[in-house]
Amino acid sequence: MRFPDSARRVRLARRHALHPAYRLDEATAIARSLVAYHATDASTVHLAAAARMRQPSVAAVERALYDDRRLVKQLAMRRTLFAFPVEMLPAVWGSAAARVAVQQYAQLARDLERHGVSDDGAGWIERARAAVLERLSDGGELTARELREGLPALHGRTRVTTGSRWDLADVPFAPRLLTLLGAEHRIVRAHNEGHWRTSRPRWTLTETWLAQVPEPLPAADGYAVLVREWLARFGPGTEADLVWWLGATKAAVRSALVAVDARPVTLDSGATGYLLPDDDQNEDEPAEPWAALLPTLDPTLMGWRERDFYVAPDLVPHLFDSNGNGGTTAWLNGRVVGCWVQDEQARVRVIPCAPLAAASAELLEAEAERLTTFLDGVVISNVYKSRMMKGEPLP
Repeated sequence: MRFPDSARRVRLARRHALHPAYRLDEATAIARSLVAYHATDASTVHLAAAARMRQPSVAAVERALYDDRRLVKQLAMRRTLFAFPVEMLPAVWGSAAARVAVQQYAQLARDLERHGVSDDGAGWIERARAAVLERLSDGGELTARELREGLPALHGRTRVTTGSRWDLADVPFAPRLLTLLGAEHRIVRAHNEGHWRTSRPRWTLTETWLAQVPEPLPAADGYAVLVREWLARFGPGTEADLVWWLGATKAAVRSALVAVDARPVTLDSGATGYLLPDDDQNEDEPAEPWAALLPTLDPTLMGWRERDFYVAPDLVPHLFDSNGNGGTTAWLNGRVVGCWVQDEQARVRVIPCAPLAAASAELLEAEAERLTTFLDGVVISNVYKSRMMKGEPLP
């Protein structure tokens, strides 16, 4: 069976709540429509939600993250921070997060020894882990600095280059330990000390933050859940898409595809894509054209490795950085047609890759006005800036 690119773009509009007719009201429901929000760039969670909400609201996102705690930030696939619906945590903890934790443990132990902090990196980690868990056992929340300053077991720094070979910074190891403990789901990012566009988390024990701490699933079961959720929202997609998105091995992905009884289809590229059983029906195209302005690292932009069906290959170097991190994007009817930036008055401005028809330009301008209203003067400082966002001209 052939599954055309046009049908994939229709699904993207509906299932990712991007078309105005399919927008949602609640931040957690939006996260479920995407599996999870990217959260490495702190503003992405709020901006990705705003793009898909009928009535964009910072308070609604904050409530889901910090009051209701139905969204939980967790290091997982590709050593990337995500905000997951809480019911996804058992699958994530047992699979992608566990894989990252093993990698982080080994790297930290090796670097502690290499930089002369300890001749027993594993021993340093065990002592520091115990100290952090004990310090947080009273149910409190502390920043990385507060933990580092209050716990001698976390002491240890190194000099690293930051830019040029002569530009050195004195960097503590404590934040890397907290990253490891977060990957191990022993501690969790709790309330944010800074503005919503910045990341200044306080840390607390997972059992303090969550009303109930579920048991992690076995790795194979966890990957099967993640693959099933991804196929339901991003399918059809290829094995390569899933390997990249999960940051997992081909063996793990192939086993998960079998476990969920995924069905092969032929994509317009000629590659084999996969769908869940009984999910091969084409959906009706929305009656009205649509536009969307998405933030850096938006889950839709970052959902596939093979992106030709929604972004022209020659545009990729201008919209993604050298590490594959996507910048802001402007969308028309399921295709990326440019990016967006803010001017000196904090107004959102769309930069198209090519001249647009008047009707298309009007759709994007309406979204720019909508986003400007939501931001209300807040200026987003993006960690990941594409060449287009920096103003570099297309060839």
